[in-house]
Amino acid sequence: MRWDTLPGRYIEVCIATQTLDLIEDSIVIYSYPVSTAKKGAGELMGSECTPRGWHKIRAKIGDHQPLNAVFVARRETGEIYTPALGEKNPDRDWILTRILWLGGLEARFNRYGAVDSTWRYIYIHGSPDHLMQGKPASHGCIRMANVDVVHLFNQIRLGEFVWIHI
Repeated sequence: MRWDTLPGRYIEVCIATQTLDLIEDSIVIYSYPVSTAKKGAGELMGSECTPRGWHKIRAKIGDHQPLNAVFVARRETGEIYTPALGEKNPDRDWILTRILWLGGLEARFNRYGAVDSTWRYIYIHGSPDHLMQGKPASHGCIRMANVDVVHLFNQIRLGEFVWIHI
């Protein structure tokens, strides 16, 4: 892909506005609120920041799982998130419903070595809905409301381009 031209269809995540847009032929066809990293933008492994730049959807995980299905290491645990489960596990970073695993496309910026988004396990994923307050709060991933992540998951293809910026 040439970085000086936009693809016809892609996902755009704006850290400043906490929005994710699905864009086709320069038109926003869907827009969703998101929550990016509490520590801001950055690419370094262990930074807990949301990486910028061009990515692609390298894996779609969780098709046909119920809303609020809990994932650990990209595998469903059999648990369904409830407020009571959340209270029992207050320090858990909840990954729910669907996972869109991102792979960086820009060498030495978000791909390879200590900046590789794939090996940082950066996802677009569902989150407990009460955590979706329109502000940065994640550990680096892009959190979405559960119904929104299902809707997005069903709209996109594996390999879809994702542009993350401030």
